[in-house]
Amino acid sequence: MGREGQERLGAASVALVGCGALGTVIADGLTRAGVGHLRIIDRDVLELHNLQRQVLFDEEDVARGLPKAVAAANKLARVNSGVRIEPVVADLSPRNAERLLDGTDVVVDGTDNFETRYLINDVCVKHGRPWVYGAVIATYGMTTTILPGRTPCFRCMLRQKPAPGSVPTCDTVGVLGAAVNVIASLEVVQTLKVLTDQVESPPPLIFVDVWENLWEVFPIQKGDGRCPACDERRWEFLTARGGMRVVELCGQDTFQVTPGEGASISLERLADRLRMVGEVSQNEYLLRLWVSPYEVTIFADGRALVKGVRNEAEAKGVYAKYVGI
Repeated sequence: MGREGQERLGAASVALVGCGALGTVIADGLTRAGVGHLRIIDRDVLELHNLQRQVLFDEEDVARGLPKAVAAANKLARVNSGVRIEPVVADLSPRNAERLLDGTDVVVDGTDNFETRYLINDVCVKHGRPWVYGAVIATYGMTTTILPGRTPCFRCMLRQKPAPGSVPTCDTVGVLGAAVNVIASLEVVQTLKVLTDQVESPPPLIFVDVWENLWEVFPIQKGDGRCPACDERRWEFLTARGGMRVVELCGQDTFQVTPGEGASISLERLADRLRMVGEVSQNEYLLRLWVSPYEVTIFADGRALVKGVRNEAEAKGVYAKYVGI
């Protein structure tokens, strides 16, 4: 890259969506590479089982009950003080996606679900912003770079969101930490190429299975049909600003419940009330309630992670019972 390339990195701003398995490797790599501004957007809190593959964190972080974005920012600030790390404890949603991704030069995918990837694609195609896709399950994964106006978008590659239960998840097949590291490192490389204007044209889809020793590179073609996003400019995932959303989180026996627009909670007042029904702990970022058989983590924006439920309906019921709708 040379001096000029390094200067371009130092002036660049990157949004990383998700700071779990993929995201921790990506965040570490971009910080050490000297990206000027890294905005880490993550909705989750640390648990012990995360340490198998989320390489920025340790047992002390778990004991402190920190959100992943905050724990990552604390670690990375000690790695490269020249990088401005901006932790954002939030779920990327249609209500906030344009605001949270605004002002960045590239968006990098550290997520674990199709819904968020389609949303990222809508925002990036709408605003002409490059983004780097990556996904891992079991021992294999894939990545590519999407350059709006120059390459097929994510919706071109996968026109319809897969039906629930039709694809493997972390719960059903697990994920190997080494596979995560390989795909995340490729995402870092592709991000550096975008920021220094050295990305391939067109970028390929790279598939790797670390257990089977497979490495394949595929060209991406748009196909015959018209894409709802990049051809018709219909932002179906970005405009889905409905009420309460319930999403199952990969590999955690947990559902995330997000209330309607404009919700906010006083964690101190809620903690006082919930101490009447169960064990409560609180810090400046979140509140946790343990009431058998559930563990409920509640954020100031009204969002909650409900652990120990079997389905969406039960998650909504627990939220209504202890937080209110």
